[in-house]
Amino acid sequence: MPYIIKPSNQFKRDLKKAHRQGRVLHKLYFVIDSLAAGEPLPERFYNHSLIGNYKGCSECHIEPDWLLIYEFVEPEHALILDRLGSHSELFG
Repeated sequence: MPYIIKPSNQFKRDLKKAHRQGRVLHKLYFVIDSLAAGEPLPERFYNHSLIGNYKGCSECHIEPDWLLIYEFVEPEHALILDRLGSHSELFG
């Protein structure tokens, strides 16, 4: 059973910004579809868990300096899309 995709309001703003920047969105959609289906991501996306302010979340690299921060919420079987952006945009 696929996860329900729930983008945060901040993710929606980040996605609009990425579109304006001319980012290659099909790579992002591939990652989101794979995560929602419960499939492991290929190694090239460097999928890993985060610590600190984003403890409980994971991050993957859509491109070398374009990251997706997300988390799985099991009782709702949801994939929460938290943030999207460069290292400097996300981690200051």
